[in-house]
Amino acid sequence: MEYRKYGNDYVLRIDKGEEILQTISQVCQQEGILLGTVNGIGAVGDVTLGVFNTKKFQYESVEYKGDFEIASCMGNISTMNGNTYLHIHMAVGNSKEGEVHAGHLNRGVVSLTGEFFLHKIEGEVDREYSEEVGLNLIKFS
Repeated sequence: MEYRKYGNDYVLRIDKGEEILQTISQVCQQEGILLGTVNGIGAVGDVTLGVFNTKKFQYESVEYKGDFEIASCMGNISTMNGNTYLHIHMAVGNSKEGEVHAGHLNRGVVSLTGEFFLHKIEGEVDREYSEEVGLNLIKFS
C-alpha cells in the first residue's frame, strides 16, 4: 500500500494480496482519521459480502473467489469504543461470467490493484449497539 495526503483527502493504492479493510484501518490509525468517507474501485479475487438478516439480527455472508472488478465501493469511517469503525458496501462483477454480487464488505483481498479515496471530516462520531435493530448505529454525543 502506498498513499498520499492532499488537504483532508487521501489517495490510496492498495496492492495485490492486501486486504482492503485492514489497509484502510491502518491509514485511519496512522493519520488520526476519526470521521470520513471511503470511495474505491479496483479488482478483487477473494471477497466476502454480507446482508443483514433482520429476523436473526446477524449478517449472513458469502465468500466469492474469482476475477472480479469492483464496480462500486463506498462507505464511511467513524469510531466505536475508541477504535476505527468502517462501514463499507461493495458491488463486484465479472461481466464475462455474468456475475454481480453486492453487500456489506466483510473482507476483500485485492487481486491486481485497488484505488481508494478517503475524505477526512473534522470531528468525531461514535457508534453504539442498538438492541432494537441489532446494529451499531451512529451516536451523536
